[in-house]
Amino acid sequence: MKVYVLDTDIMGFAFQKHANVLNRIKALSDDEFVTTIITLGEDLSGWLPACRRAQDGVARAKAYARLFEGFTFYKKFSNLPFDVAVATIFDKLKLLRLHVGTNDLSIAAITLSVGAILVTRNTRDFQRIADLALEDWTL
Repeated sequence: MKVYVLDTDIMGFAFQKHANVLNRIKALSDDEFVTTIITLGEDLSGWLPACRRAQDGVARAKAYARLFEGFTFYKKFSNLPFDVAVATIFDKLKLLRLHVGTNDLSIAAITLSVGAILVTRNTRDFQRIADLALEDWTL
């Protein structure tokens, strides 16, 4: 069975109900697609400041509604951890100086650790990582 790891961009497309992405997800069983704690962290790091910066009650209500909607959305997905085994792969990738961002390297390391296929629109950066299988579901 193939496992697909959805990166942050693809999760954003799924959240926005991108037809191609949703059709690909619907074609799979629930245990065939996951995301990562890195992706959840990236989205939370965007949503939480918006809640804190809200200038009035209405803006605050909208920001927290968005946070709640995102939280509810992410509960539908399994999130793979960044554990000690992943850390070992991450450290090896980091030594290669591939000019790939830290979060992207983290997502790649998680994907490699479970032998999965990374679903991303960012194939340009991720293709620098040897043995990382990629698919773009936005096309």
